[in-house]
Amino acid sequence: MRAICLFLPLGLVACGAASEPDLVDALSAYCGQSFEGRIVSEDPQDEDWRAQTLTIHIRDCESDRVRIPLHVGENRSRTWMISRTATGLRLKHDHRHEDGHEDVLTQYGGDSSGPVAGSVDFPADAFSKALFERENIPASMENTWTVSLDTTRFVYALNRPERHFEAVFDLTHPVPTPPPAWGYDETEAASAH
Repeated sequence: MRAICLFLPLGLVACGAASEPDLVDALSAYCGQSFEGRIVSEDPQDEDWRAQTLTIHIRDCESDRVRIPLHVGENRSRTWMISRTATGLRLKHDHRHEDGHEDVLTQYGGDSSGPVAGSVDFPADAFSKALFERENIPASMENTWTVSLDTTRFVYALNRPERHFEAVFDLTHPVPTPPPAWGYDETEAASAH
């Protein structure tokens, strides 16, 4: 792959990959499609999830944001939101109850601090750390989420000391779109394509 380098004042050089889309653009290529996945990490606390069908629906693809509801069996409470910032990307977790109201643990996530294509790390931001402290889950203050995408797989991972969670979704076989995530209605789902 060809690199483009810009020579900036003070002798600094900035290089970037030519024509490699960022994560928002790459995900938007799958907009409206749904994919099944599985847990590939081996943490015993994920056994309940391992027994469920995991489905993502890539939707609401805008120029600067994409939403990805995650369905765990019949539970439709989770949506990942990836958006552009002035310096990279932001990942937020939107958690809702079946009636659509936000869960007490919602809107947590972080901003990328490096490249925004391929594989992106999102360390917990200040809002998330304050939320985790308030809810008395201090271990989560060290969370780093990673989202990776290539031509065949979408990977979501969570890492912190003594905790690794990883789910892999097969992008080569779209599946029927599940019902909307909790908090989103059928009208929104129809306009998501």
